[in-house]
Amino acid sequence: MTTPVCTSASNGMTRPSRYSTHPTCSTHPTYPSFASYVSARQPALLRTARSLTANPSDAEDLLQTALTKTYVAWERIEDRRALDGYVRRALLNTRTSQWRKRKVDEFVCDELPEPAAAADDPAERQALHDAMWRAIMKLPVRQRAMVVLRYYEDLSEVQTAEVLGVSVGTVKSAVSRALGKLREDPELVLVR
Repeated sequence: MTTPVCTSASNGMTRPSRYSTHPTCSTHPTYPSFASYVSARQPALLRTARSLTANPSDAEDLLQTALTKTYVAWERIEDRRALDGYVRRALLNTRTSQWRKRKVDEFVCDELPEPAAAADDPAERQALHDAMWRAIMKLPVRQRAMVVLRYYEDLSEVQTAEVLGVSVGTVKSAVSRALGKLREDPELVLVR
């Protein structure tokens, strides 16, 4: 949602007081020079905003937001020749922030994704469990023992090495080779 620029400032109307009587702008001063800048440069700035968005309405909202940021910083902008650059940077930063915050709810795909309930299907879990055990049984005895101790018995590498009477490096290399073989097993490739 964009914050509106004070209407009294953007329409070029000035009040005898330094502050506007507009309810949302009661604490913001009016700047006649801002109003004249907006009326002079709005068409060019709107073209820039349209180049950043696909929708003309979004471009107008984007420009309104950038002009609001410029209005708030008006007293701090010392070089009035750099105003276009300031507003363009505000346009770009605002558009980048909008893009980062946008939430993609829908997207087009060729195939419908599997329902989440299928992942919790007991038959599927059992089929995966059986395929995994068949693949593990294809491993050499020593690698099989290390994989079972590491991942099914949840022992650390040091504990696995102690149980089997080998070095920790041997456990690491044997488990790595075993996992490589499991990744290449054709029965498990279909499951992924």
